[in-house]
Amino acid sequence: MFDDFDADRRPLVLVWEVTQACELACRHCRADAKPARHPDELTTEEGKRLLREAAEFGDGQLVVLSGGDPLAREDLPELVRYGTDLGNRMTVTPSGTRSLAPDRVRELADAGMCRMALSLDGASAESHDAFRGEASFADTLAAAEAAREAGVPLQINTTVCAETVEELPAIRDRVRELEAVLWSVFFLVPVGRGRVLDPVSPARAEAVMEWLHDVDAAEPFGVKTTEAPFYRRVGIQRDRADPARRGGITAGRGFAFVSHVGEVYPSGFLPESAGNVRESSVVDVYRNADLFERLREPEDLTGKCGACGFKRVCGGSRSRAYAHTGDPLASDPLCPHVPEGYDGPLPEGVDRSGRA
Repeated sequence: MFDDFDADRRPLVLVWEVTQACELACRHCRADAKPARHPDELTTEEGKRLLREAAEFGDGQLVVLSGGDPLAREDLPELVRYGTDLGNRMTVTPSGTRSLAPDRVRELADAGMCRMALSLDGASAESHDAFRGEASFADTLAAAEAAREAGVPLQINTTVCAETVEELPAIRDRVRELEAVLWSVFFLVPVGRGRVLDPVSPARAEAVMEWLHDVDAAEPFGVKTTEAPFYRRVGIQRDRADPARRGGITAGRGFAFVSHVGEVYPSGFLPESAGNVRESSVVDVYRNADLFERLREPEDLTGKCGACGFKRVCGGSRSRAYAHTGDPLASDPLCPHVPEGYDGPLPEGVDRSGRA
């Protein structure tokens, strides 16, 4: 799909963080969310203008309404309906709280929500609630059932860090039981509250990637990684495939993020603004801002990622590079792969063979 997609012209995924308000205080939260809404959030009318601009990217633009908890906004169904009527594919990533009652799921479904994404960071109430908040596990499972009854496809998001990695097989089983269509496995980037969590090692990340390819082949749901584009490199090496036949999205290259106050970032995990939708069209920022243009040029990558033969299909997590170095074009420190002939600096704990 991405091979025929012009990432210079439009994002495959446009995320709008409609609010940072949330009842939960998840330990990995990028937004460091708080209970109250910010007074300078984009208004309903400003949000509708953003959705009109999103539609200018082309028919069927995927728009993800995220948070915080997007349900903290009373106008969420109105925004979903408005975006759907414009031809956008509107998806919602609500928090697993009691506010996500079946009637609210049905209201969003009736408004045109084409997918709902829920988070599971543990396979049991004990582990998940320790990570996300009291009663979140039960509320999440209830919301998943409500989505199924409403006929809304379900996506499950899971954070991979040292605390959660051992539960991945059990979480996979939950994903299957919930009849999700996609499992999005997010590898921790140290931003927001996530700065206090421990990531997995590069070697462990590589092993998880191998395992996820096995899961993808065996399960009825799809698997994708977030902030871990070397999942594609692992697949190519496993299949002994031509690297030119695969591609993917990374921050600023097929992906854009609009904050609750209108700042346009390459990703929510790469909080460097390239403009504000109150002043510029999101289409213009995505296509023409210098930051986005640089992130779409693999030849501008530096270090190990710049020397890598897989940089056009992977490119590394630009967000993680930025979080660790302040430079979004630096190497992704989670990837253990060492390009042949490369003699520069390596991730901590990796030798020249690429092993831990």
